[in-house]
Amino acid sequence: MPVFVAHLTLSHFRSHQRTRLEFDGRPVALHGPNGSGKTNILEAISLFSPGRGLRRATPDDMSRRPQSLGWKLRAEITTPNGNRLAETWAEPGQSRQVRIDEKSAPQLALGALVPMLWLTPAMDRLWLEGAEGRRRFLDRTTLSFAPDHAAQVLAYDKAMRERNRLLRDGVRDSRWFSALEAQMSDAGAAITANRRAALAELRAQADPDSPFPMAEMTLDCTAPDDLASALADSRARDMAAGRSLIGPHRADLRAIWTAKGMEAAQCSTGEQKAFLISAILANARALRAKTGTPPILLLDEVAAHLDAARRAALYDAVCAMGAQCFMTGTGPDLFAELAGRAQHFALSDRDGVSHVEKDTP
Repeated sequence: MPVFVAHLTLSHFRSHQRTRLEFDGRPVALHGPNGSGKTNILEAISLFSPGRGLRRATPDDMSRRPQSLGWKLRAEITTPNGNRLAETWAEPGQSRQVRIDEKSAPQLALGALVPMLWLTPAMDRLWLEGAEGRRRFLDRTTLSFAPDHAAQVLAYDKAMRERNRLLRDGVRDSRWFSALEAQMSDAGAAITANRRAALAELRAQADPDSPFPMAEMTLDCTAPDDLASALADSRARDMAAGRSLIGPHRADLRAIWTAKGMEAAQCSTGEQKAFLISAILANARALRAKTGTPPILLLDEVAAHLDAARRAALYDAVCAMGAQCFMTGTGPDLFAELAGRAQHFALSDRDGVSHVEKDTP
């Protein structure tokens, strides 16, 4: 039995003043003109996973303007273990809060509740821009397999920030450094191991017959096996730089087009998009094989860059997997190949407020 969002309510969230949607677990096609609020729905769903959502926005940025009253999202989620209720909200100027089954919960608890993957237009330049975005992509992939990965990343980042503060302050007492470097080493080893295991899962689920080219993704890591000793040896250099120069926070994700042996950065924009789709599908297949449940997929404007044959192949793959997949596009024609296999909704903007109506393909 798949995990899916059965009911979703958005209150004062971006362009949505009050929107309530019901879903039956099939893929969901959201179409409407630019600015009608399609991506806002995907962003709302993404906030039922740990982190800052698919736009990485601050809580205040998500509040409907000009009222800025704060916002609230509510989702009734069907799972193999029964129905669950998740809520997340933020008051003006406050951090985001989470409640699961009417009990306060940390954001990390959402990772175990709703497996979720997404692809956005901003990720199209993943292979051309800095390593930070690729690490973020890899860590979201890793988190889907290892819910404790986020806790390891947080522990590592906290210890690293403390070490960086000592470096900038010119502290020389090795005892202060040793404790923090031991924490970074322990958490860093877990982070690297989790990342490598996630990439192995993707390789195992690669589909050689897919119309989307496969990329061989590998971890380019600057973290030695004995990170604590390496950090100790690097203190003078790090102190000159004012920051830690080695560790998993400097890792990068490398991708090579399997069929041509070509670096992803050297491929066309369309090919790079296809690599990402291939990776997302492999990730979803791996999760289904591992847990018996496919993740929820959020694919923003994915159909606009695909021809009819590849659109049909993507829709067939999603439906075969049994995943609830939310997709956006400017017109209903982009989802013609889905026909009756999905729920269709039309969005419009009326005086700055998003309106959603059920549509018939």
